[in-house]
Amino acid sequence: MTGPRIAPGTRRELGWFGWTFSRLAGLRTGTTPPAVFTVLGRNRRLFRRWLLFAGALMPGGRLPRRDTELVILRVAALRGSAYELRQHTRIARTAGLTAEEVERVQETGAAWEGRDGVLIAATDSLVGDRDLDDERWRALRAELSEVECLEFCLLVTHYDLLATVLGTLRVPPDEPR
Repeated sequence: MTGPRIAPGTRRELGWFGWTFSRLAGLRTGTTPPAVFTVLGRNRRLFRRWLLFAGALMPGGRLPRRDTELVILRVAALRGSAYELRQHTRIARTAGLTAEEVERVQETGAAWEGRDGVLIAATDSLVGDRDLDDERWRALRAELSEVECLEFCLLVTHYDLLATVLGTLRVPPDEPR
């Protein structure tokens, strides 16, 4: 089967909120209405609840936006999520990542130091092993508060979940306007 397994919703399927939100999001991102919203929005009740949760992580989280985007891009690269890579490459640049960092975060063998290195290593462990060993946890705690560590774990696993859903549904990356 080629193409998306669930088509983006129509205005009727998305309802007023989903339709309007997806159009405004597309204007903000400079793309067609983001398929992540027009596909997930077909389940209106779940979509609104998911949107609150997702928005509390990004853009409304406690972690600095640069850290958030570094982690999201790493999850997307590890999971091979073309959708999330395209969506968050531009966002990452506006959040303070350089073009070189955006490219390097997609390379599994790239060396990272300091806080970025801790975040990348912890992301790799959570996606690959579904756990952080004691050494990784101590390194993460040296950089983040307990509340930030909780948010970090939720951020990584949320974008892992999203990569699974978008990949399973064969959602293609959004096209620029």
